[in-house]
Amino acid sequence: MATVKEGDRVKVHYTGKLEDGTIFDSSRDGTPLEFTVGKAELIKGFNRGVIGMSAGESKTINISAEDAYGPHNKERVFEFNRDRSPRDFDPAIGQQVHMQRVDGQPVVVTVIDKSDKSFTMDSNHPMAGKNLTFDITLVEIVYIAGIYLI
Repeated sequence: MATVKEGDRVKVHYTGKLEDGTIFDSSRDGTPLEFTVGKAELIKGFNRGVIGMSAGESKTINISAEDAYGPHNKERVFEFNRDRSPRDFDPAIGQQVHMQRVDGQPVVVTVIDKSDKSFTMDSNHPMAGKNLTFDITLVEIVYIAGIYLI
């Protein structure tokens, strides 16, 4: 029986959980996630977690923040003065907002606080600094090392 290795294209069902057991995402009631192992399409820990699995196999993988979305970086939290924003700009705390960096690149930030004079924005990924757990089931290996399976 074939087992997954780097470069294989696979389909998996997954349920992602935080350390407290809160489910943050799942494919169980929908279409399986399809990706090429090792192509940096997903977080490192998830990629490594499917290596060696066979079709139909299930397992739980624990992924450290470093192998998921990285540590939370305090330097990516900043103040944005209200006088630099459009008049009707008043996002809620927790809302994600599309902004533009100084170099012109788009960035999504989360509003984490606000006052009469400014907004406190966090440009870290919302899952940065979090250890994650995934319950995964390998549905199928779509192709092995460039060889399509029919």
